[in-house]
Amino acid sequence: MKEYSITNLEKLKRIDPVVLLCVFAMNAMSIVVLKSQTDAYAEGVGDWYVRVQLLASAAGIVAMLVMTFLDYDALFKKLRWFLIPLSIAMVIAVKIFGSGHMGNENWISIGNISIQPAEFVKILMIISFAMHLDRVKDKLNHPLSVLQLAVHAGLYVGLILWQGDDGMALVYIGILTVMIFGAGLSLWYFAGALGAGVLVFPWLWNRLTVRQQNRVLFGFNPDLDPLDAGMQAIASRECIIAGGFRGAGFSGGTKYFSLFKAGYSDFIFAVLAEKFGFLGTFLYLALLVTLVLRILWIARSTRKNYASYICIGIAGMILVQATENVGMCLAMLPVVGITCPFLSYGPSSLLSMYICIGIVESVCTHSKKYYFERELE
Repeated sequence: MKEYSITNLEKLKRIDPVVLLCVFAMNAMSIVVLKSQTDAYAEGVGDWYVRVQLLASAAGIVAMLVMTFLDYDALFKKLRWFLIPLSIAMVIAVKIFGSGHMGNENWISIGNISIQPAEFVKILMIISFAMHLDRVKDKLNHPLSVLQLAVHAGLYVGLILWQGDDGMALVYIGILTVMIFGAGLSLWYFAGALGAGVLVFPWLWNRLTVRQQNRVLFGFNPDLDPLDAGMQAIASRECIIAGGFRGAGFSGGTKYFSLFKAGYSDFIFAVLAEKFGFLGTFLYLALLVTLVLRILWIARSTRKNYASYICIGIAGMILVQATENVGMCLAMLPVVGITCPFLSYGPSSLLSMYICIGIVESVCTHSKKYYFERELE
């Protein structure tokens, strides 16, 4: 089949504007909310968060554009044998050079900025797992195929658990679940996994540390420990309630002061709620849902099956992270340190999100690379 070149101008015309609009709007909301709460931190600290977020946004946009103009198919086929080894190497680097607290060694410091490699391993996992799904798509429900996929998934989840990041491991599990569901795995396997989970839960619960058990119990009911483990979640809930319909405004609000430890990152959704009320949070969630639905629409129109799985994985990642983050801000889910997509402060999170959007746009811009399609291999 003859391949015809695509000019950069043609690629530019094929970029999905809805995806970009949603991403840029949520990123702008992040900057506004960070700037609105600089008075909650020591002098200069709040402005530092804003400056770093702006730099991360600029770097992310550049990375997204580079990824958009690259041919994802040619790139990923060249890198397919390096995806898992690179993932393992990044996690080992964190174990050797990383730093953290409370048993979580998640960060590598570069100057005054900390990088979280697990955010980028997440991208490698989505790509490698999508390629695996594509290889076994004709026999996806065969027990041997399911076993191979389980080993593949278990490797990535195990690496993150070994690193000590329980919250990120849950995100990985959520992404993988969305991907195999989207690929068409039989619901009987999901029912079997759920049943096995119920049976093994008592055994697993007794092997958790007291801190881990309390994290789960107080996560679902923070009022059990309002002065310690549940304090952040309760304060977050109060912020959301205080915001009302229209919020206290850019310079208003007082409840968010009690969230100064994480009001810029994990609990920024609560600050958004107090500052801009139901209207602000509704706008953010509407943009988020629109983005997810648009990515899934792009997944339906891809020329490669594995590209479709990649888009499904990215949509799942955004949806899982947003659900967990908003849930913990509402004091309904355990606090596990997950950022809110395109809203929370975090160079690693924001940069990885933009790279994912660049991959989606690359799939979109290269969806009509040939005159006679669709490709089946």
